Amino acid sequence: MSSDHKQKLAQGRNESRVVSRYLEAVTAGKGKRGRKRTPESISLQIARIDQEIDTASAIRRLELTQRRSDLALEKERLTARVDLSAVEKDFVKVAKSYAARNGISYASFRTLGVPADVLKKAGIARTRA
Repeated sequence: MSSDHKQKLAQGRNESRVVSRYLEAVTAGKGKRGRKRTPESISLQIARIDQEIDTASAIRRLELTQRRSDLALEKERLTARVDLSAVEKDFVKVAKSYAARNGISYASFRTLGVPADVLKKAGIARTRA
């Protein structure tokens, strides 16, 4: 393998990693369908569990303890701020090259939730040229 070929393979792996990281970050922020939970509604559920747990049977206490733990983790996830700026900056640098090499269209990126302004910054046009 020539050094040029090795360099292109490394570039492809790097671009793939950057695009993947950005897409994971974008889709991680999307919630599930249905009624949206808020940190406040989760706090109310935790308070109800705290009231019920003292009088519950042993098996019910076990279930409530697990439910409380699950709710606490979900509340933490909801209140954590995801900073997309760094991964977005890296994505913008490599997205056009990655899309061209892999035949990825503007519409495909949009379907996965990549904002139009980010694609514009990356130089990816609505129609593939």
